[in-house]
Amino acid sequence: MRRGENIYHRKDKRWEGRYPKGKKANGKTKYGSVYGKTLKEVREKLYPLKLHYQVIQNNQGQAAISFNEWGYLWLQEVQSNVKQSTYANYEHKLEHYVLNILGEYSLNELDEEAAEILLKDLEKRKLKPSTIHAVFRITKQCINLAIRKKMVKENPFALVQLPKLVKNRNQALTKQEQKRLETTALAAKKGQGLAILLALHAGMRIGEISALTWEDLDFENNLIHVHSTVQRIIGVFDGKKTGLIYTSSKTASSTRLIPMSRMLKKLLLQQKQRAKGKFVLTNKEQPVEPRLLTYHFHRIREKAKLATIHFHQLRHTFATRCLESRGDIMSVSALMGHSSTQMTLDTYAGALMEQRFLVVNQMEEAIG
Repeated sequence: MRRGENIYHRKDKRWEGRYPKGKKANGKTKYGSVYGKTLKEVREKLYPLKLHYQVIQNNQGQAAISFNEWGYLWLQEVQSNVKQSTYANYEHKLEHYVLNILGEYSLNELDEEAAEILLKDLEKRKLKPSTIHAVFRITKQCINLAIRKKMVKENPFALVQLPKLVKNRNQALTKQEQKRLETTALAAKKGQGLAILLALHAGMRIGEISALTWEDLDFENNLIHVHSTVQRIIGVFDGKKTGLIYTSSKTASSTRLIPMSRMLKKLLLQQKQRAKGKFVLTNKEQPVEPRLLTYHFHRIREKAKLATIHFHQLRHTFATRCLESRGDIMSVSALMGHSSTQMTLDTYAGALMEQRFLVVNQMEEAIG
């Protein structure tokens, strides 16, 4: 028996009231239900919910598709426009951090409170602020597509106050530390120190070094052409949780030409005499695993009696030495493959301080 306003008397003797929550992906109305033993009980439960969802639809839109379903639709949409590594990162962060917490929400139910629930969960997991920012950045991109498609009106994730990012200070090696590391790397067998020297003298990233081929080296003009990278990414590859991919560089600015120092040219020509394959650091058909380069680096670092440092600090050291030798910021930025000179300035402000003192001293002498 039906009692108007979507209230029914069911065969099991209970009353059921239905309220519209919004529109499903196919455009049909999505309903929620409440139950009770009496008509009065159902009415008391039903009308506040009707009002609640009417306000939601007026304020945030009619899309009642679950966030879980929308998340995967968004991934399908972006997959053809991003690199495999980027897609794997999106998929992993959405599945592992977001949809398992908020997946049951309808798109139009997502609000600032839901965003705060996500933030608290990420903080409870003791994630780094940089990871939390990355998770929210991906989630905001996902919701922004729904806004562009006029499914929802606002992005509640844009309003949340995230933990402050603390930028790591550029920790370049001192000149003495660099000399010790270079000496030890040069003495390493089977060219195992070459990756270290490519980072210290060309500012290359570890993935770029792994991907380097002989075709990328122009010995006649003394140039290294950087255009590819090797990354281990999260995803399902032949039943494994991670996979190694060989791909083009991260951004257009990452593709660059780096002048070959005399030391590097000599070492690379020696390495070429032993070469049997297309990759500079291995004779195998596949590029060398970045984790293996990291392993060799730490063994050489220990022999050089250096405290624990990361491979990436060798790249910082290259930039710092360039700046200390009064290299102009545009040239250093191009060598590093930065997207802007501002990024270089922000990253290496400390290395530029010595030059600032020099400028002020020169100004003072000019006045005097």
